[in-house]
Amino acid sequence: MSMRIDSHQHFWRYSEAEYPWIRKGTPLERDWLPRDLEAIASSVGVNGAIAVQARQSVEETRWLLQLAAESPFIKGVVGWVDLQSDQVEQQLAEFSTNKKFVGVRHVVQDEPDSQFMLKPEFLRGIGKLKQFELAYDFLLYPKQLPAAIQVAAKFPEQRFVLDHVAKPLIRAGMLKPWRDDLKELARNPNVFCKISGLVAEARHDAWSKDDFRPYLDIVIQHFGEERVMFGSDWPVCLLAASYAQVHQLVADYFSQFSQETQLKFFGQTAASFYLLPD
Repeated sequence: MSMRIDSHQHFWRYSEAEYPWIRKGTPLERDWLPRDLEAIASSVGVNGAIAVQARQSVEETRWLLQLAAESPFIKGVVGWVDLQSDQVEQQLAEFSTNKKFVGVRHVVQDEPDSQFMLKPEFLRGIGKLKQFELAYDFLLYPKQLPAAIQVAAKFPEQRFVLDHVAKPLIRAGMLKPWRDDLKELARNPNVFCKISGLVAEARHDAWSKDDFRPYLDIVIQHFGEERVMFGSDWPVCLLAASYAQVHQLVADYFSQFSQETQLKFFGQTAASFYLLPD
C-alpha cells in the first residue's frame, strides 16, 4: 500500500494559558490527540501524518516526540527549537537522536517585524539545520514572503517548505502581491509548498470550491506538480470544514492530474521531503 501522508496537523492538551490564540467557544477548545486524528484520517485513506508544533517551547517538541513514539501513525515531528539561541546546536543535537524529528518551525507570522527572519541570530540558527538533515517550515503571512525569498536564496542547500501557501487573502479574493512574491519564492528549487490551511483563510461558514481554484492554479503554475504536498491543518481546519471536506476539496482539484501526480501529492513528496524512512 502506498504511503498517504498528511504533511501538516497539530496535537494539543488544551489550556487557555498555553494556547491563547484559540478563540473561546470554538471546536479547538479541547484536547486533540493522535487517536482523534487516526480514526478520521484513515477513513479517507490517509495512513500517516507529520505533527507540527503549535507552541514555541522545547517542552512541546519533547511531548510531540513522545506522542510519536507511542503512535506509529505519526511518521515525523516538526518541532520548535530556539533558533536564535547560542544553545541551538545542543538542542538540535538532542532532538536529532530521535529518527522522527524531521524539521523545525518558528511562528514567524506572529513576529511584528516583517524582516524578522533576516536577523543575524535567526539566520545563524537556520544555517545549523542542514548538518542535522532537518527541514524548515515557513509559517508566514503574505507580507513576510519577501524576507522568505531572501532566506531561501541564502541557503540553497537547505530544504524549506511553505505552510498554508503563505495564507493568501482568500476571504477578500485578493491575489496581489501574494501571487508575485509566491512566484519569486518558488524560483528557489529548495522550496516546497504545503497545500494546507486554505479553508481557514476563506469565509468559514460560506466557502465554495471555486473560492480556492485561482490560488491552487497559481501554486501549481509556480511550484509545479513535484513540489506540493497535502496538509489538512487539522484540527484548525475544523473552524471551517471537516477533515473529509478538506481532503475532498484537494482530491477534486487534483483529479485533473495523472495518478502518479496524485500519489506524489498525497504522500510520496512529503515522505521524500522529510526524509521519512521507507
